[in-house]
Amino acid sequence: MQAFLDSLIRGWGHDPQTWVWTQLIYVAFMGLFSFAVINFAAVTAGIFSWAERRVAGRMQSRVGPNRAGPGGFYQWIADAVKLLTKEDLVPTEADQFLFRIAPYFMMVGFACVFVALPFSHRLVIAEMNVGVFYIIAVTALIVVGIIMSGWSSNSKWSLFGAIRSAAQIISYEIPAGMALMIPVLLSGTLSTQGIIRAQGPWPWEWYIFHDPASFAAFFIYFISALAEGNRTPFDLPEAESELVSGYNTEYSGMRFSYFFLVEWGNMWVMSALATTMFLGGWQVPFLPVTDAADKIAMLSGGWTVLAELASIAIFTFKTLFFVFIVMWLRWTLPRIRVDQMMNMCWKYLVPVSFAAVLFVAGWMLVIHAVPALDWIMRIVLTAGGAITLVMFWLRTLQNIKDTGDKFDFTSNW
Repeated sequence: MQAFLDSLIRGWGHDPQTWVWTQLIYVAFMGLFSFAVINFAAVTAGIFSWAERRVAGRMQSRVGPNRAGPGGFYQWIADAVKLLTKEDLVPTEADQFLFRIAPYFMMVGFACVFVALPFSHRLVIAEMNVGVFYIIAVTALIVVGIIMSGWSSNSKWSLFGAIRSAAQIISYEIPAGMALMIPVLLSGTLSTQGIIRAQGPWPWEWYIFHDPASFAAFFIYFISALAEGNRTPFDLPEAESELVSGYNTEYSGMRFSYFFLVEWGNMWVMSALATTMFLGGWQVPFLPVTDAADKIAMLSGGWTVLAELASIAIFTFKTLFFVFIVMWLRWTLPRIRVDQMMNMCWKYLVPVSFAAVLFVAGWMLVIHAVPALDWIMRIVLTAGGAITLVMFWLRTLQNIKDTGDKFDFTSNW
């Protein structure tokens, strides 16, 4: 956003390098952007809490929230008001200071990710040349918040849940980080915007269809992100039958809701990062943006605005598609055992992710010598992905046809 602020200052007739108020403008707009990011994250998480309950009701042949507003849409606002007004209880034997600040560590680690996530061609808070490294680093604060909340509660169940969650998140960060290194290798940059620009707007230009290892890396990242976000089938830290909600058992009121706000908001983060790293991000068909040519920047007038809105819409659509997949998985798969979860990580995902990185490094040398092989592999993988999607869609329609699906738009929604 610095380039935007510099152009704004120049529009006011001043040189940003010499104007005495430049730093003050930077600080003021930094506060404004932070306020916007926090509110976007909170509102998005709230809406997802409503959407997930509606999706769950739909999949389980029940209604779900349908009283507060049209389709029950205002339910998340009602929940926020209720939690804000509930009593904030702190156990007598708990560490008062650490107990109170633990949820905010999670909120900070969650909200800081949005700083480096690109929403469109120009809409990114900070276009850092170490964006991927920054995202991996700040998410570690979530682990700190979980450990702090479990230990400060002075409860064995909270501590068990915190330790289990820390082991889970730290373990799955390894395959997730290695999977994200593959787009970094292919693009030659850690910048999230740079990785998007290195891809194209068409599916065969996306990194998910670049080679077999990058195709596998997408699923490794997606599975690992589910585990890091405590989403089913990896919601072991909150296994109610074993831990009475785990590390947040002793919390109440708004502090209790922060843990779930981070979980719901993390659905956007993991889906947006998957879109950025493997699915071409905000790239607009027929208007590719590369290091050599920026066709959106070449436009002028209203066309520039339309292209920018199109890039936002494309990025949002791709992200929300995977958000729905995450919701779908929660209400489809059963929770696995903790030993199964750790075995899958250390015995399968970690070695496969390391092998995938080595394969991609070798593959880049091969296609440099034989460029035609690159396009052949892209076309084969893209065609395979398209056929799989079509078969899945046909199977879904057949299931609906066989079992019946009556839908009352009037009373249910």
